[in-house]
Amino acid sequence: MKRLEQAILQRNPGKGGDAFISQLIVFGAIAGSLLILNVSQAWLDQTAKLEMRDWLTRDLLAQWMAPKRAFLLAAAGLISPGADVAANPDQRIHDDTRRLTEMTGSLAIGCFQSTLLLASFVGVLWSLSQGFVLTVGGRSVVIPGFILWCALIYAASGSLLSRFIGRPLIEIGKTRAAREGDLRFALVRASEGVDGITLAGGNSEEQQRLEHELAKVINVMRRFAGWIAGLTSVTAGYGWAALVVPIVVAAPAYFSGQLTFGELMVTVGAFNQVQQSLRWFVDNSSAIADWRAALARVMDFRQALLSIDEVEKSKDQIEVSENAKSLILNGVIARMTDSEIGLDVPALEIQSGEHVVIFAKTGMWNKVFFRAIAGLWPWGRGKIALPPRTSMTFLLAQPYVPTGSLREVLAYPDHPEKFRATDVIYALERTNLGHLVPALERVTRWDKMLNLDERLHLSLAQLILRKPWWIITDESIARLNEHSRKMVLSVFENELANSALISITSDDTRDVFYSRAFHPVTHGAP
Repeated sequence: MKRLEQAILQRNPGKGGDAFISQLIVFGAIAGSLLILNVSQAWLDQTAKLEMRDWLTRDLLAQWMAPKRAFLLAAAGLISPGADVAANPDQRIHDDTRRLTEMTGSLAIGCFQSTLLLASFVGVLWSLSQGFVLTVGGRSVVIPGFILWCALIYAASGSLLSRFIGRPLIEIGKTRAAREGDLRFALVRASEGVDGITLAGGNSEEQQRLEHELAKVINVMRRFAGWIAGLTSVTAGYGWAALVVPIVVAAPAYFSGQLTFGELMVTVGAFNQVQQSLRWFVDNSSAIADWRAALARVMDFRQALLSIDEVEKSKDQIEVSENAKSLILNGVIARMTDSEIGLDVPALEIQSGEHVVIFAKTGMWNKVFFRAIAGLWPWGRGKIALPPRTSMTFLLAQPYVPTGSLREVLAYPDHPEKFRATDVIYALERTNLGHLVPALERVTRWDKMLNLDERLHLSLAQLILRKPWWIITDESIARLNEHSRKMVLSVFENELANSALISITSDDTRDVFYSRAFHPVTHGAP
């Protein structure tokens, strides 16, 4: 650029056009090269972040969705209250992973650029101070690369001090992310339950709950702001001192005649470049602390997913085997935090086609024993022999309704093409959902469009399509009204006549439909 200006200013009017064109071509080549470098850097930055996020997110999803892991991680809170490593897995997989990969890309490129800058100027600073003579007490001491060593010591002291002051930011960052996740969960829960909140007149109470969660976030942010202010005092202080330190370091050589004024300025410039590259850690202390907090949350979550497998390797657990001809419970005791629950018989064998009911007193007992029979609750003792998994279906009181078209919902987790259209229509009509036949291809939030009874009817339609040999339910039949209950029992007596039904319910209502009934027995935790 300077040569281009000189080509214009140092020529007489009407002359020097060739030199101007020549310098313009040189400028264009340099500018084009720099533009390619800038575009390449931007592309590399974004591509690296994209690839890292794709790989890390897929890895976490694979670990989280491994058989039983998501459930065991969530259920572990019932055994070890207070553990929050499993809290808000959506935030850890989405937000924490995004933050981690984006900051990793930015910090890595910044560190690489600082390394290149250091490699470019460290030799210059060494050569300028190679013969530096320091006079102390009348004695002269030759210190090769004295100014370079001063730059290294200055930058290292700033980095160590920044690390010391910024270290608490790591835990604060982890806590802040956790509290942000709690607030977001509370907001989503309030948004999904807005009908019930409004009808119950609980707006003010719900607002207080949300403000309580917000207060937790604000308290953490106040701590964060205080430590950031302290860290800024270090980083900014070192930045201002850097304007004077190289002059102070090189001044003895200048006043003793070892350096000319020009060499002094070159030395100061090289010192600043080396110090600027080395103080990258100082300038990015806050970002590094945030990066380490995100890394810790992601790694803690992944480690928890891997370590939860150790639960199934423990000797103190319910032994589950599969591929039996019948369902057998032998001395099964399910353990909770402060109690244990078993049956009023030491052993139970259920044959294909039987209808058995187990009466529990509370919803928690229902859930625990339901999960134990399903082979999902390892905490306890005893043995469970299950039929082949492919022949079993579990019907929840709050059935899961996936996203997609109604036809896809009915076929879940299989492909819709597995079932004939006539069978799908019959299943809907048989379960009093015939009005939904025209909406089979409609894609919507069916879990929001349908009420609880309709979702349970939808689950029953899925059973009619699959005709499993073994069906285990959790309060789902008991929650139906009398008309729907009669329809369900009619389906089990006709379309599902060959299927065994194990119903776990707190509704202690005798019904001739069930051939046998059992009750749970509680024990104090050992």
